[in-house]
Amino acid sequence: MKRRTILVGGAVAGLSALAAGVAVFHSTSTAQRDGAALLDVVLPDPEGHDQALAQWRGKVLVVNFWATWCAPCRQEMPQFVAAQAALGSKGIQFVGIAVDQVAKVTEFSEQIGLNYPVLIGGFGAIELSRALGNSLSALPFTVIVDRHGRVAQRHLGPLVQPELDRVLHGLLKRA
Repeated sequence: MKRRTILVGGAVAGLSALAAGVAVFHSTSTAQRDGAALLDVVLPDPEGHDQALAQWRGKVLVVNFWATWCAPCRQEMPQFVAAQAALGSKGIQFVGIAVDQVAKVTEFSEQIGLNYPVLIGGFGAIELSRALGNSLSALPFTVIVDRHGRVAQRHLGPLVQPELDRVLHGLLKRA
């Protein structure tokens, strides 16, 4: 019973945080949406602790919207794990926003050896991704923010390795 209370409480907190994040996007002008509002988003991690995207300000931030039931999402994530391992010390930070249930996210994360933070957005994360330019509300959807908080790229669908490498190495060169 206690575990169920914690999970329900975490879900409520997550939905509240997500609603606040979406509200920030909708109340912000287009010019201000250039990554700054994304950094204001706060979502819970699988343990229910709120995590602000702002904690990674100053890094090249790769925010990937995904779900365990999304085959293209599952296919692209191992390359994200590899890129985080190779480039994390150089200022790259991947963050996954899961459009899924905590138990499924935790199980999948352990299966693939996820080495970057994942936050729980639930189905409300789709609305957040729409505010970021995902007009089709499809997954996977990735937003890359440069070190200065500007959106450098939005990508709908699987992000292939050559494109990911090109964008990340280009942003690392641009200090």
